[in-house]
Amino acid sequence: PSGDNQVENKEKAEKEASLDNGTLVQMDVAVPVAEKPLLADTDLNHNKQALEKDADNLKIQENAAHQANLQQLCRICGVSFKTDRYKRSHPVHGPVDCETQGLLRKKEKRATSWPDLIAKVFKIDVRGDIDTIHPTRFCHNCWSIIHRKFSNAPCEVYFPRNSTMEWKSHSPNCTVCCTARCGVKRKNQSSNLQLGKRLKIVAERARKTKGVKKQVQVNNKNLMKKIANCKKIHLSTKLLAVDYPADFVKSISCQVCDHILADPVETTCSHLFCRTCILKCLKVMGSYCPTCRYPCFPTDLVSPVKSFLNILNSLAVRCPVKECDEEVLLGKYCHHLSSHKEVKRKEIYTHVNKGGRPRQHLLSLTRRAQKHRLRELKLQVKAFAEKEEGGDIKAVCLTLFLLALRARNEHRQADELEAIMQGKGSGLHPAVCLAIRVNTFLSCSQYHKMYRTVKAITGRQIFQPLHALRTAEKALLPGYHPFEWKPPLKNVSTNTEVGIIDGLSGLPHSVDDYPVDTIAKRFRYDAALVSALMDLEEDILEGMKAQDLDDYLNGPFTVVVKESCDGMGDVSEKHGSGPAVPEKAVRFSFTLMNITIAHGKENIRLFEEVKPNSELCCKPLCLMLADESDHETLTAILSPLIAERETMKSSVLLLEMGGILRTFKFIFRGTGYDEKLVREVEGLEASGSTYICTLCDATRLEASQNLVLHSITRSHAENLERYEVWRSNPYNESVDELRDRVKGVSAKPFIETVPSIDALHCDIGNAAEFYKIFQFEIGEVYKNPDISKEERKRWQSTLDKHLRKKMNLKPIMRMNGNFARKLMTKETVEAVCELIKCEERHDALRELMDLYLKMKPVWRSSCPAKECPELLCQYSFNSQRFAELLSTKFKYRYEGKITNYFHKTLAHVPEIIERDGSIGAWASEGNESGNKLFRRFRKMNARQSKCYE
Repeated sequence: PSGDNQVENKEKAEKEASLDNGTLVQMDVAVPVAEKPLLADTDLNHNKQALEKDADNLKIQENAAHQANLQQLCRICGVSFKTDRYKRSHPVHGPVDCETQGLLRKKEKRATSWPDLIAKVFKIDVRGDIDTIHPTRFCHNCWSIIHRKFSNAPCEVYFPRNSTMEWKSHSPNCTVCCTARCGVKRKNQSSNLQLGKRLKIVAERARKTKGVKKQVQVNNKNLMKKIANCKKIHLSTKLLAVDYPADFVKSISCQVCDHILADPVETTCSHLFCRTCILKCLKVMGSYCPTCRYPCFPTDLVSPVKSFLNILNSLAVRCPVKECDEEVLLGKYCHHLSSHKEVKRKEIYTHVNKGGRPRQHLLSLTRRAQKHRLRELKLQVKAFAEKEEGGDIKAVCLTLFLLALRARNEHRQADELEAIMQGKGSGLHPAVCLAIRVNTFLSCSQYHKMYRTVKAITGRQIFQPLHALRTAEKALLPGYHPFEWKPPLKNVSTNTEVGIIDGLSGLPHSVDDYPVDTIAKRFRYDAALVSALMDLEEDILEGMKAQDLDDYLNGPFTVVVKESCDGMGDVSEKHGSGPAVPEKAVRFSFTLMNITIAHGKENIRLFEEVKPNSELCCKPLCLMLADESDHETLTAILSPLIAERETMKSSVLLLEMGGILRTFKFIFRGTGYDEKLVREVEGLEASGSTYICTLCDATRLEASQNLVLHSITRSHAENLERYEVWRSNPYNESVDELRDRVKGVSAKPFIETVPSIDALHCDIGNAAEFYKIFQFEIGEVYKNPDISKEERKRWQSTLDKHLRKKMNLKPIMRMNGNFARKLMTKETVEAVCELIKCEERHDALRELMDLYLKMKPVWRSSCPAKECPELLCQYSFNSQRFAELLSTKFKYRYEGKITNYFHKTLAHVPEIIERDGSIGAWASEGNESGNKLFRRFRKMNARQSKCYE
């Protein structure tokens, strides 16, 4: 057994030797000599793998041992904590301890972490340390040196500037591991025992030479006063207006010249000097504190704490100028001195001209002479900038200039300088100029004329030229932000830098020989959506923050989009000499209504449009000069948009927002259409059709007999199926039978809309019906239903005159939103009742208007559950009572018939609000507001030439 152990020990030693040399040695297996066979190739490979595995394990163990040894060493000086007499250590990273924090607070220092203090005291940056290379703690001796740096105690031992430790990664000749095994100390670093002996020797020598030192100090004091030579530029302590205690006077006096401190600085040993005095002494006598002989360098000088400076500047001194016994604060002494007119007396305590030519003003000197005179000031400013502002001398000088201008009340120049400092320049930003041009409705030529006039009069470029405005506009228009779709959109280019494109592009390939008398401009739908999303970037990130969600969540975000489309009449040019196009236009736009994110099992709403009917959030997508009734032109121009919209439904948008790539899904809801356009794009018959509603299949007769009880049955998919039945007639039915089967579908639907009510046009339609009821009540049609056309005109004229007189409502050719809002009030009913003789009809009209005004807020408000919850609950009762009045008191008008919007108002409002939460928020009012802007720009920007852009 003993022989086997010897063989195993020998093999182990050979194995370790081979690993230390970095090579693998083939080992023999310990078997009896007689039975020792030749090793096969498989055995050799097996042994090599085992050796490699052992080598890796050994390397891991060595690294772990090296890291453990590092934890026993000081990061700064390299001393082992085992030999440290204090037996205490402190973390290199993290906040300072309570004792150090209290010291820093007393000294009014801002550093609160150990890395900042270590960098300031030892000039070592520990922020990039790696725990496998650098120790993570430092010794108590280094901690004491940091305290001495910021305390008022005299520093007898200081840390040598070339004595910091350099740390390297682990290697075969690693000094850290060798020191741990052998106890060898670093060459540059003396042990704590030697340091203690040296301290004792220094103390003994100091005690022996204490008597000689006093005599040397007296001689040094006189020498330093001669070096400073500041008698004529610094104030004596005898000029203090108050007889302060001697110790206090000594604390505010310079340790070199014994004058009141002027531009005081503090050394690392906490002694105070005038800046010029200490700099001169350091230059002549060496880099030592004149008071305690502690090493001191010009770069170590710092300003005292602010509280001390406040006390110093609040001291009262007597003016040294003859015939002026005024007492002024020390902080305001220079300003007071400048008020004396006699130059000779003012120069008693200012810069003295030592003969030669009369002293010239700074601005009259050559550049070289200016540099020579301001050399000292330049050095001081440079030192301040490097210490406080990261070396930004320009910012310090500009700030001084700015403060000087403000002090002299030259605020106009100060404002211009401040604008230059902030990088704005003296002129306006191009984006601001663009906003001014758009909001004041200035054409390009009008803006350019204003730009040239202002520049010629003021001599400065306050407004930016047109090309700068166009550059700024690119960042606001679609096609500026890069994005990607997954999967890629079908038949849509992957290029994202797409701005305004021609709405007729590609039309000859899809429609042959069709004469298109129109002009159309549009954005690509996906690029416009991306631009709108980037406009809401701050709102989305703020919404995530408000919901306590992490900023790095990448989605998926769900975006709900409201689509609106409406036709405009009378968009003729003001000069009327453009191309032969219709004087009507169609505007297609969209609004981002809300954005949600799936978080866990719930959807959290991050953004919701507060004003969904504002023109500011209604983004234009397509503008065409065409008639909305021209079905062929409408389908030809809007079909590419609809194709892009359909392919976006099944794809995901990848967009970088807030520095993170995020995913977005879109839900499109076409609700901003009036009834005429809904019937046009959904393939239904016109408004006068027997099939009265775009939401249900009711006929006009059925709706008049059952005013309230109807439900939404129509949909885009069902309209497509009915169109196919109408086109193919599979059952060979007659026209009337087929029309009854398809419920009024007579053309192919090409835009998907959501069955809903447009609140704006519902209000206008109902107001037009009330306008007719007022006329019929004036003519007492309830008594005599047989009326002529002339009598109707006479009643209308009477009503118009009375409304103009009482309500200041001017007659109109066609009902509009403003007229409808003013007409539908209780005051209007009271005015109309003055023209009606029967009291019973007064009560019926008042009740009808009162019920309507209670129902109207439910479909007009953006969120009826919050804005008018009581009226929402009462809606069913009010609508039934309203229908009862129509069928009884106003039977002459609604027997066997009813208007389209009255039917929708009475039958479908509660169901839509239960489904969508609102009707008013999904209205087309924002698109109507945008139409006004289009009309104004169209009349203003019309070209005089026939070449229209």
